[in-house]
Amino acid sequence: MDKKNLQQAKPSESIARFEIGDLAVYPAHGVGRIDAIEQRVINGETHDFYIMKILENNMVIMIPTWNVNSVGLRDVIDEDEIPLVYEVMRNTEKDAGAETQTWNRRYREYMDKIKTGSLYDVAEVFRDLSLLKLSKDLSFGERKLYDTAQILLVKELSTAKKTDEASIALELESLFAPESSPSVN
Repeated sequence: MDKKNLQQAKPSESIARFEIGDLAVYPAHGVGRIDAIEQRVINGETHDFYIMKILENNMVIMIPTWNVNSVGLRDVIDEDEIPLVYEVMRNTEKDAGAETQTWNRRYREYMDKIKTGSLYDVAEVFRDLSLLKLSKDLSFGERKLYDTAQILLVKELSTAKKTDEASIALELESLFAPESSPSVN
């Protein structure tokens, strides 16, 4: 798949209604489980809310059911989309402008990508910071972004593959290990 098609690829957008027990992805927070659907009265009107618990840290988020699309709540990627995520990480063509940008600008761009909720965007952030990590020690801010991207990738890929997080973490590490490029998908 060429670079243009990779950039246009988006995780499946089958955002019908979620049910209790469904797994979903909330942008910048990762995979969570819909634990309940509750009604709340706001300004005299009754509205339905998804009560979602993020698996990584047990944070509870209330999401208005009518606002699902605008907040970016989506299904976990399908298993057949996993190779595309790995392809994004393997595509190591350097962005000519990235190295000349200030750290603040890169940080904002990386955060914006993480906030999109797209696993492909998160994979790009992880790839870029992994490559940077090979050439220098990451700053505190870079390390924090790297860790966030890694956590989001590991949790969603392990959920999609129905496998343990440790094996996914090892796969991701091996993608950017010096002097190696094993084939994983």
